[in-house]
Amino acid sequence: MRLLPSIYASRNLGRSPLRLLLSVLGSAMVVLLVLAAGGFVRGMTSSLHSSADPHNIMIVGIGSEESLERSEIPASVASLLAASAPGPPPPPASPFAPPEAHAQPPAPPHPPDPPNRLTLVRGVTPTALLVHTQAQIIEGRFPRPGHDEILAGRLAHTRIGVPPAALAVGNTLQIEGRAWTISGRLAAPNSVMDSELWMPLTDLKEATKRTTDSCAVATLQDAELADAQTFCRQRLDLEIAALSESAYYSKLAAFFGPVRAVAWVTAGLIALGGVFGGLNIMYAAFASRTRELGMLQCLGYRRGAIVVSMMQESCLATAAGSLLAAALALLFLDGLAVQFSMGAFGLRIDSSILLLGLGAGLLLGLVGALPPAIRCLRLPITESLKSV
Repeated sequence: MRLLPSIYASRNLGRSPLRLLLSVLGSAMVVLLVLAAGGFVRGMTSSLHSSADPHNIMIVGIGSEESLERSEIPASVASLLAASAPGPPPPPASPFAPPEAHAQPPAPPHPPDPPNRLTLVRGVTPTALLVHTQAQIIEGRFPRPGHDEILAGRLAHTRIGVPPAALAVGNTLQIEGRAWTISGRLAAPNSVMDSELWMPLTDLKEATKRTTDSCAVATLQDAELADAQTFCRQRLDLEIAALSESAYYSKLAAFFGPVRAVAWVTAGLIALGGVFGGLNIMYAAFASRTRELGMLQCLGYRRGAIVVSMMQESCLATAAGSLLAAALALLFLDGLAVQFSMGAFGLRIDSSILLLGLGAGLLLGLVGALPPAIRCLRLPITESLKSV
């Protein structure tokens, strides 16, 4: 089958600048939405899975294996676990399993017109930085117990709803009716800790009027997860359970599965609307060229070759829109902070998401051109030549 020259399709794009502009912008909007949905899902999944250290285990309250905010364990668990662990604790880590307390108190925004937002506060000891190796202090210093000081994560402002400058080192933040001074900034890339506030464990327990911890996080040295689980079964009086950090965050990722599904469904519905819009544009464009299509058949080109040429036109327009959407996504969406119940995370527009968006644009060009092209070519040649 003899095909039409490829330049024929590219030159036809310039015959109607308005139609070309609508095709490019329409496909760019659809592809941009697909990229945003993909970046949302990839960012959320990466944030949850990257928060887990495969070498860490968590001691939580029985029945609270899926929510640290509901978990309560006696304050003596950390020292008891350290005493039962095989081998000496790694210096200067003491105890072997530093305790933590998790709470979600309201933090008044600035200005205080919208309602208060819950922010995730983690009460820790300095040894927490030894077990959470992905977290590091990038500015300032660790908060001192008894001085009402906190560490602010890089994305904590998104969770609270304040400008980034409001959480600069030296500023204050109202939590539980008290003013806390920001002593440093915390960075934990691609993890939920990047949007948390850290404060000394004793200060958080005093502010929230609690005497128990939420969990104890231990780094496996000579021990194994089975050893910690055996310890929990032997101490029935403590009502505790052991699980790996990877298992805990995998459960959270599964819990947010419906949210990711809704993002994809929304993107699919909008993309479907874009396909129908593209069909209308192509129907109008090809219907006005019915005589031209009939003449091409008179010149010896088969209908299949004409369909291929029309699909080339459509794919060229949608490819331009896809490249435009990819550029906009990399400039404005990549790393954009998004709030969710576990804190905040940044959209991730990586190579696989870009490939998905470009593939969606190509599919949009194929699907948008094929039905109108076939419909226009179903007319007999004689009727095509008589059309106006």
